[in-house]
Amino acid sequence: MELTTPAAASTEPTGFAGWVVNVMEALGGPGAGLIIALENLFPPVPSELVLPLAGFTAGQGGMSLIGAILWTTLGSLLGALALYWVGAKLGRERTRSLAARLPLIKLSDVDKTEAWFAKHGTKAVFFGRMLPLFRSFISVPAGVERMRLSTFALLTTLGSLVWNTAFVIAGYLLGQNWHLVEHYAGLLSRAVVLTSLLTVAVFLAVRVRNNRRERAAAEAPTIQLARVPVSESPTEEIRRID
Repeated sequence: MELTTPAAASTEPTGFAGWVVNVMEALGGPGAGLIIALENLFPPVPSELVLPLAGFTAGQGGMSLIGAILWTTLGSLLGALALYWVGAKLGRERTRSLAARLPLIKLSDVDKTEAWFAKHGTKAVFFGRMLPLFRSFISVPAGVERMRLSTFALLTTLGSLVWNTAFVIAGYLLGQNWHLVEHYAGLLSRAVVLTSLLTVAVFLAVRVRNNRRERAAAEAPTIQLARVPVSESPTEEIRRID
């Protein structure tokens, strides 16, 4: 008699995960690509969940493994291009105008960000495709700064291919244990989110402190010293001893 433990039963995709699998089984590779494209546009939809499910579906015969990798990579590219277009439409001048209206943000911060992106933009786009949260948002500054579209598309494709391949193959090999990928990838996602929030909190705290110091220095009373004319200044004669 074969017993099914609760842990084993829970490995069957349910809820949102079950819906993802149903779409992939119905549409095959294009369904996986569509969901990943939506994941790029709506970051709350985690690729760390969708990609292992694509591998799981491939393992169940819903599509080929190569098809799962290629279609999800195409979906990543299409989603990234949509956000690149948003950044390009927003433009540099509108971005600076919006930044100038934000409290605690200075235009010098925008200048520093632009200088950093001009120097490290290619690396940011490539490696950003492998970081939760930043996977989507990195496309916007690339569009704002009008990175060459061919360069952006190539870097996005390569970075997405690395990330997608790792998660799809993991889901394919783990089969019913696909949820293990989501679990450990979720730890990475939470670490990235917490680090980002901590960085923002430190930045805001330092900015508020500096603003208070600058305001206090500007409001502090100043003491003006009277200028003594040269003719009235005391002099001392030194006699020469022969």
